[in-house]
Amino acid sequence: MTRRIRLAGAGLAAILFASAAFAAEPTAWKAAAAKASITPTESMWMAGYASRTKPSEGVCQELFAKCTILEDAKQQRLAIVALDLIGVPRSLRLKLEARVKEQHGLDPQWLLLNASHTHCGPELRVARAEESGLESERVAQAKEYTQRLEDTIVQLIGDCLGRLEPVEIGYSHGRCGVSMNRRLPTNHEPVNSPYPDGPVDQSVPVLRIQTPDGRLKAILFGYACHNTTLSFFQFCGDYAGYAQEYLEAAHPDCIAAFVMGCGGDQNPYPRGQLEQCQQHGRALANAVEAALLPKPRPITGTLTSALDTVTLQFAPPASKEQLEEETKSSNKYVAGHARRLLKQLETDGKINLEYPYWVQVIRLGNEVTLVALSGEVVVDYSLRLKRELANTTVWMAGYSNDVFGYVPSQKVLREGGYEGRGAMMYTSLPGPFADDVEERIVGKVHELYGKTRSADSTRKP
Repeated sequence: MTRRIRLAGAGLAAILFASAAFAAEPTAWKAAAAKASITPTESMWMAGYASRTKPSEGVCQELFAKCTILEDAKQQRLAIVALDLIGVPRSLRLKLEARVKEQHGLDPQWLLLNASHTHCGPELRVARAEESGLESERVAQAKEYTQRLEDTIVQLIGDCLGRLEPVEIGYSHGRCGVSMNRRLPTNHEPVNSPYPDGPVDQSVPVLRIQTPDGRLKAILFGYACHNTTLSFFQFCGDYAGYAQEYLEAAHPDCIAAFVMGCGGDQNPYPRGQLEQCQQHGRALANAVEAALLPKPRPITGTLTSALDTVTLQFAPPASKEQLEEETKSSNKYVAGHARRLLKQLETDGKINLEYPYWVQVIRLGNEVTLVALSGEVVVDYSLRLKRELANTTVWMAGYSNDVFGYVPSQKVLREGGYEGRGAMMYTSLPGPFADDVEERIVGKVHELYGKTRSADSTRKP
């Protein structure tokens, strides 16, 4: 991984009429943005597809870590780190929040990590690789990469904190038709196939950060769809990587950062070819450009952030006898999952049926609430919370802070299929979740949302 860092800077003339200063009075916000290449410098095993049988074979597109720091009038500082990676291991989040607190003074609730979920990035889940009995060289390489990644993110945050300058922040949104639900109903369980009648969230939230004289400094934008257009053996950010690339080419000296939404059951269609990936990236970039055309809604007030865990329960696991039988399965992933659970049973005397699930709620001034959920969250969560949190503009992000596996809604859980239960065989979790998984997560979101509203009595109703 190289350590090149490019800072968003001044020098860009106003590109559109709407880029003129939009605050009614002098701004109280400060911000900075930066990016660093996190492309592996050597061939590595790649994450995302169990069918891969060899390491990477070159680079199609660079991968990046991008950091945006926002500071309000109270000098509260929020760090949003967007990563062109499959996910954020829980262990990495814990290490980063400790180092960021020690070196930069940011408490954990002021750090948000989000992964684009590209399936053409390096393998990161070291613990899972060790459990799977993979060769020591492969595990050591993943550990070394993850350590360099950790160092790069800490440095990025520090660089941004040292370069804060006055800005104006505005919100708008566009729409992009790339995504489609992939849970096609059958007489048995849903199958992974295009389902045009299934639920989607095709909104494109856009946070625009510019200097008081109208120079675009950073763009944060989201979308709820798997980055799975490609499955080849070259490193690439997939459609989200191309969308960021196109936006930065169109707006020099501006950092464009992608925030993955609740796309656990959404795929980009059509898929499989590089040209299709680039077309999807262009479509998403065009949606962002469209959102930049009108005058944005100014972000006023201050920042508030709340981070907490809610305990999720799993359904009762298979018996020891059933697990022993599953170890004989011709499906190596079913057999491996059974062996991992049997080892846990032998070591701990029981199978752990709880998971501490991170929920983060961030109030961006009086106007926008960013809800960041861990894991591969299905779109039902986005649609429900946008309905229920009616007193604010809701920006939903999944794949945040800890990407451990799929997070089904109650509906998806009861339907079964890959996101409901099948994908658990690739994890060390017993699976599936208990029937109340959705209510527990949504309840915690409402609790934290209430805390962020009551934290500042000056907020508008």
